[in-house]
Amino acid sequence: MNLKEQIAERNEEALFADGLDGALIGFTHNHCEPCRAVYSAIKCVDILMKGGCTEEEAIEYLQFNTLGAYVGPNGPLFISC
Repeated sequence: MNLKEQIAERNEEALFADGLDGALIGFTHNHCEPCRAVYSAIKCVDILMKGGCTEEEAIEYLQFNTLGAYVGPNGPLFISC
């Protein structure tokens, strides 16, 4: 079972970031909150750059269109490490 399937099994309402499957690195475990997908923000930038963006464009796109969008309590989380 792949990671997306594991997340969906734990939370049928979990939301995923379109086109960023390669940056999906895990999911949350919290008894007070639903299971949520967790993405690497650095890997997201890399994916956007492979799609033709410069690093600056990729960061700006990610910040405005993804990190800055609240999609509810089942939305994905993004980490930098």
